[in-house]
Amino acid sequence: MRNLRSPSRRQVLKLSGAAALASAVPFGPGLRVAAAGSAMHGVSVFGDLKYPPDFTHFEYANPEAPKGGTFSFAPPSWGFNQNPQTYNTFNSFILKGDAPPRMELCFDTLMVRAWDEPDAVYGLVAETVEVSEDGNTFTFNLRPEARFHDGSKLTAEDVAFSIMLLKADGHPMLSQPLSALRDAEVLGEHRLALHFDGTQARQLPLEVAAGYPILSKRYYTAYDFKQSTLTPPLSSGPYKVGNHAIGRFVEYHRIENHWAKDLPVNAGRYNFKVIRVDFYR
Repeated sequence: MRNLRSPSRRQVLKLSGAAALASAVPFGPGLRVAAAGSAMHGVSVFGDLKYPPDFTHFEYANPEAPKGGTFSFAPPSWGFNQNPQTYNTFNSFILKGDAPPRMELCFDTLMVRAWDEPDAVYGLVAETVEVSEDGNTFTFNLRPEARFHDGSKLTAEDVAFSIMLLKADGHPMLSQPLSALRDAEVLGEHRLALHFDGTQARQLPLEVAAGYPILSKRYYTAYDFKQSTLTPPLSSGPYKVGNHAIGRFVEYHRIENHWAKDLPVNAGRYNFKVIRVDFYR
């Protein structure tokens, strides 16, 4: 039978010391060992990944799920400048204005959270990621097939532009965490590096990779990012803004030929043809 005795005082002190050390460093040693100097399909604060490089879909998603139909709901949660009662802008990533919830469905990110792991992300726009030995530089290798909805290429220039724009002018929920980001460096058309200053929380680079929207540099060179607008923005995600009536509803229409629909991180997801957010005042 397994020994069920209580741990000794010495064992408790050793475990407490190890936990304190793990929380004091920017990243856990497992992440550095697993990812430093090599291109990884995913990254975790804890080092180990549930899904191997050749995984085909997340276990909680069904690739054979039927597609179609409309899902109508009043959202139970929202973020940034989103408002569950009405809206007057489709710019969801600044402080100004009121945007409809779920605008984030229209935007792709570098990586995607796996919801059946504590803190792991896997490549979406980024096919692989490399982490420096000190955990302060994350280099992303992008998928050359990534596209915006108008068919234009999504490149490292767009990613770097997006992150630095959000750092400068984004909603405080997006800009404030980026105080530890020193620079977004373009290394090639499909390769960029995010350089952090070492003061970041150990999960921050993964949050940036998985949660920060990628904007079109060409689009936001022509349109002022800091202004509210009811012109649906150019984006690259699985949905785009469709039918809408201010104060009543907004529909997000699935992109049938979305460039990333068959990637492992998307297989079996985004099955509704229309996601409709209804507003009640």
